[in-house]
Amino acid sequence: MIIPGNMKISGFLKTTLLDWDGKVACTIYLAGCNFRCPYCHNHSLVLTPDKTDDLPLDEILDYIERNSDFLDGVVISGGEPTLNKDLPGLIKRLRKLGMKIKIDTNGTRPDMLDDLIGAGMVDFVAMDVKAPLDGRYSAVTGVEADVSDIRRSIRIIMESGVDYEFRTTVVPVLLKPEDMEDIFRDIRGAKRYRLHQFRPVSCLDENFTVLDPYPESVLVEMGEKAKKYVKDVRIRGI
Repeated sequence: MIIPGNMKISGFLKTTLLDWDGKVACTIYLAGCNFRCPYCHNHSLVLTPDKTDDLPLDEILDYIERNSDFLDGVVISGGEPTLNKDLPGLIKRLRKLGMKIKIDTNGTRPDMLDDLIGAGMVDFVAMDVKAPLDGRYSAVTGVEADVSDIRRSIRIIMESGVDYEFRTTVVPVLLKPEDMEDIFRDIRGAKRYRLHQFRPVSCLDENFTVLDPYPESVLVEMGEKAKKYVKDVRIRGI
């Protein structure tokens, strides 16, 4: 049996109907992230992963096994789960319990993503596309981002045959309407895209907690423009 090591589980949501559309799932949150997005809500997993809870994997697996009759799958989120070299081992153990797997990722580890998809370990990938794929990416993510990795991850996902969605949190200070249309062009031909309304709550950068989100009408207009490039577009959080 492969037992994941060097992996810290800092959160576990026993049941969710929101993290995977159409599925009854549970969500595992892994500590650590290579981005510093100022609007991030899981900032303890990003800034102080060593100080977060360290939940016993065996207890989580026991819960999943006992409730496998009503759970459709497991969402693995973070932080950024693909930073963990033992992620495949975790997925193998979840697969043995009959679970389908959804991965939430920022797309910065295309090799890991390609390996997981190629090995048939993933049933759904949700990838954040934070900004247009140029210098604006670093401004939104708070670090020097390699957009070539982001582009490669987008291509891997779109060509994989695995179900997926791309998504963007629309933060007014960081993303203007013209920026959003550049994002739509970057994922032209994608199967599914979700615009997420920004929530000024518990942000990594406290300055963002006093920022007003875009009005609903602005997001609706963005969504209509996105439909010129992506088949299925929806807005979450309004």
